[in-house]
Amino acid sequence: MAARKSTKKPNVSAEELKEYYREMLLIRRFEEKAGQLYGMGLIGGFCHLYIGQEAVVVGLEAATEEGDKRVTSYRDHGHMLACGMNPDGVMAELTGREGGYSKGKGGSMHMFSKEKHFYGGHGIVAAQVPIGAGLAFADKYKDNGRVTFTYFGDGAANQGQVYETFNMAALWALPVVFVIENNQYAMGTSQQRSTSTKDIYHRGEAFGIAGEIVDGMDVLAVKAAGEKATAHCRAGKGPYILEVKTYRYRGHSMSDPAKYRTREEVQKVREERDPIEHVRELLLSGKHASEDDLKAIDKDIKQIVNKAADFSKESPEPALDELWTDIYA
Repeated sequence: MAARKSTKKPNVSAEELKEYYREMLLIRRFEEKAGQLYGMGLIGGFCHLYIGQEAVVVGLEAATEEGDKRVTSYRDHGHMLACGMNPDGVMAELTGREGGYSKGKGGSMHMFSKEKHFYGGHGIVAAQVPIGAGLAFADKYKDNGRVTFTYFGDGAANQGQVYETFNMAALWALPVVFVIENNQYAMGTSQQRSTSTKDIYHRGEAFGIAGEIVDGMDVLAVKAAGEKATAHCRAGKGPYILEVKTYRYRGHSMSDPAKYRTREEVQKVREERDPIEHVRELLLSGKHASEDDLKAIDKDIKQIVNKAADFSKESPEPALDELWTDIYA
């Protein structure tokens, strides 16, 4: 079966293009700083970086409307920043401090923002998929025109609960966009060795769910596909699957040496397909920004990230009585 791939690019203004560049750069610099803090021992536990995948969430957030929801896995810092959560609160949560989004008790995988309609990163593989369908069910029940973006990876796509969720979402025509962030290696096994098919999105055909492949290293292609998917959902046509082909430059988590692929492979993607460099080239070649303009953006982003790091170090650790708050009795 030939794969359908989204090739349409939206017309965007120079200001929009600069904003996508800025948002992707914020995620990149934030994650680089998080990696540094982890190396210094200031972030404990797990830490899954989003470096390389920035175009996915920035492109899809550009296709959202106010009130749309998002839920994702443990590789979640990029999603938080892209939907407008404060970098100070995200970094403080990573370092387990009181100023964090979950008061320092959730860490990397368990942050939430009711204000930004962000329903968490989830540590159990594919656990967020049925939660995303539940959020979409609530929206359908309320008939409010909202859409839920449910993100999961190529590894999670082999979990049974994904297909139970596909069945319910199709049966009830839920307004949910299932986003497969296919970075090709799951936790450390290439898709060719773990998955029986080259493409994953067409598994939805068994449930009558439409879908397509998207170049996840091209923010404009992702935005166009996101607009198509949300229009499908808002029109009452049920769920939609976007298999976004992307690539992560770091290991599965900070503790993963990523010996299952070569340095040459990673370097080749960095040099030829980097999502931020792609937009940088569009801005420069189209004369929408100068080298000095882009340096100024980077300088501003670094100040924001350094401020977040300082805030995360200065914020106090949670008080002991916080152990007894926000729990089920």
